Amino acid sequence: MFEATPLVAADKPGLYAELAQQVHGLLHDETNLVANAANFAALVFHALPDINWCGFYFADGNGLVVGPFQGKPACVRIAHGRGVCGAAAESRRTQVVPDVNAFPGHIYCDGASRSEIVVPLVLADGSLLGVWDADSPSLARFDDEDRAGMEALCAAFMHACPG
Repeated sequence: MFEATPLVAADKPGLYAELAQQVHGLLHDETNLVANAANFAALVFHALPDINWCGFYFADGNGLVVGPFQGKPACVRIAHGRGVCGAAAESRRTQVVPDVNAFPGHIYCDGASRSEIVVPLVLADGSLLGVWDADSPSLARFDDEDRAGMEALCAAFMHACPG
């Protein structure tokens, strides 16, 4: 059985490196997408400070549909190109938004969210699996160190995914 250990790093890169090791341990030998997504979301939600929502949106037809997450109930469907998640899905680039109120077309699922980071999840064949989304009640919670860290966590998640 996996048991998360407290993160002890003094800086963000170290924190994300420790968390990535935990992700590898948590997802080791499991290939079920939903199980891995649920455990990944729970691990990140409880490990990172100042997060009020994190989870997955998976590609579904002409948009994204909510997957496993932690936090308040979420928007169920997001059209491609709409909001921060839709922008990340369409561009295939991580979106770091210091102030969601300044992001054109931001979708308000939780009015308490003030900043957001969304990482696209792209399969080896170039198709979109979905996106990983994390929100914070603080302005400018996410920066380039979080971008690199979240992308590394998502790479560990994708490594465990079949396909």
